[in-house]
Amino acid sequence: MIQTLTKPISFDEFVAWYPENAACKYELHNGRIVEMPLGTGAHSNITGFITGELHLEIRRLKLDYSIPGDCLLKPLEDESGYQPDVIVLDREQLSNEPRWQKESIITLGSSVRLVVEVVSTNWQNDYLRKAGDYELMGIPEYWIVDYLGLGGRRFIGHPKSPTLSVYYMVDGEYEVKQFQGDDRVESLAFSELQLTAAQIFQS
Repeated sequence: MIQTLTKPISFDEFVAWYPENAACKYELHNGRIVEMPLGTGAHSNITGFITGELHLEIRRLKLDYSIPGDCLLKPLEDESGYQPDVIVLDREQLSNEPRWQKESIITLGSSVRLVVEVVSTNWQNDYLRKAGDYELMGIPEYWIVDYLGLGGRRFIGHPKSPTLSVYYMVDGEYEVKQFQGDDRVESLAFSELQLTAAQIFQS
């Protein structure tokens, strides 16, 4: 049985609490443990498709990147910890990560080439909380894959439609490009990627 914690906790307390062989994933949001619901079939298919396509690019171009099966990302503040749907790491930078070898924890934005979040019903976390934290960490590229068009109108417009938002770092701040339908997705980390938004949404 998983112990219920009622008071806000730190990132290290969250790591110590995290149940071994847990049946589901957990994240830490502002000191509060949040159980992440199991993804739908479509969510899982899209996550797997993106992972597979990026693996192909890594192998084809012989990039010194890796996509870990499990990874905990620690933002600058000590009260949050995230498990992205997909994270691409720079192998060269991992030697600078003090907690990677023993705990699969990433603390430095410089270790990350790309983070991908596939939107579920809690879209506010992806567009508001995580975008801000990833920007502060200096993560150079962040995708929000909103395949159902759930995000707020200020993020994806009106009428809402499936949208892939690519946040990329310019002078320490995120700028965003959005892709829909047959738009080819433009990526900093994978500049030769030949995928359209529709191919990802329909995967």
